[in-house]
Amino acid sequence: MNINPERLAQVFTAMCTIDSPSGEEARLARFLKDLFALEFPEAIILEDNSAGVTGSDSNNIVIHFPGELPGEPIFFNCHLDTVDPSRGVKVVRDGSRFTSAGNTVLGGDDKGGIAILIEAVRSIKEANLAHLPFDLVFTTCEEVGLRGAKALDISLLRAKEGYALDSTGVDLLITGAPAANHFHFTITGAAAHAGLHPERGVNAIQLAARCLADLTLGRLDEESTANIGRITGGKATNIIPESVLVEGEVRSHSMNKLAAFSRQIEDTVQSTIDNWTPATGAQLGVGVRPRIDFQLTLEYPAMHIERTASVLQRVDTAAARLKREIRYERAGGGSDANIFSGKGLQTAIIGIGMDHVHSTEESIDLQDMVRTAELVGSLLTP
Repeated sequence: MNINPERLAQVFTAMCTIDSPSGEEARLARFLKDLFALEFPEAIILEDNSAGVTGSDSNNIVIHFPGELPGEPIFFNCHLDTVDPSRGVKVVRDGSRFTSAGNTVLGGDDKGGIAILIEAVRSIKEANLAHLPFDLVFTTCEEVGLRGAKALDISLLRAKEGYALDSTGVDLLITGAPAANHFHFTITGAAAHAGLHPERGVNAIQLAARCLADLTLGRLDEESTANIGRITGGKATNIIPESVLVEGEVRSHSMNKLAAFSRQIEDTVQSTIDNWTPATGAQLGVGVRPRIDFQLTLEYPAMHIERTASVLQRVDTAAARLKREIRYERAGGGSDANIFSGKGLQTAIIGIGMDHVHSTEESIDLQDMVRTAELVGSLLTP
């Protein structure tokens, strides 16, 4: 099987110029459905009904390819959406490296992965190689809470294990990723005119600051992190703010630690509010004191694959055939692979070489995409 680098570059560049911010993936979905229907008449193109749940203008897409070789099907996953700013992408190529013109992201996350899959399948067909049966899974709204994967109708998949092409690095496999809890809490105080009657107010923003000052954030241990990401509150500088909303997250590779650190945050902020006392000279009404409403939600479960699992052993074999070594690592972020693994579909993450993702400095190298396409081909044609 010979990968065609320029053909890969062409389809990658074409997809990067198709706007597909989260929730607006329909144009890219149509491009892919047309491409696969035209070039691979043997493929069966399916859609679920996820758009009504995710809010996207497109459903998730699942494509079945029959195989000539015996063996269980495997699947490959990429997401269709990109982070903002991603409208009107202009691709700049310098040798083998692709970037945007600098005003937008490039979209290599995750169109680099999609282009790799297209080229791998094209090359297999071109060489008339026998291959395993496989499914391609293209999800929506990955960048805004993994919504597409969460809403995916997994009954459409034949495969029970596979790979998500969605990571930095090359010749790299991610075998573990943390679970994440999202939390938010609202502190309610009492509004008052800041100049005329400050004694009648309870400043919710000041209380939030006291809560946050007592929290441990950043890297909690070798497996866990915590962060406060957004604070929203207040109406005007001359009004003592009645309420404030604080949003954050906790991540850990250990579900027990995730629960413990999340509980620690909740207990800390609750204790701060419970121990509040009015300031000297306060003129508050009867029963006026601050309140807190704390909400915690599991954003996605942890993903962990044992080194002896078949989904990794298959990569060992494919890499040996290519005479290369694969690095196996744990990641600090979540992806569709977390959701699939939580649904019983064991999913490892393959690095595709993208760099500086989620920024206008994003880039990807064609040589890395070629190497990854070769690995995909080797996984399918044992």
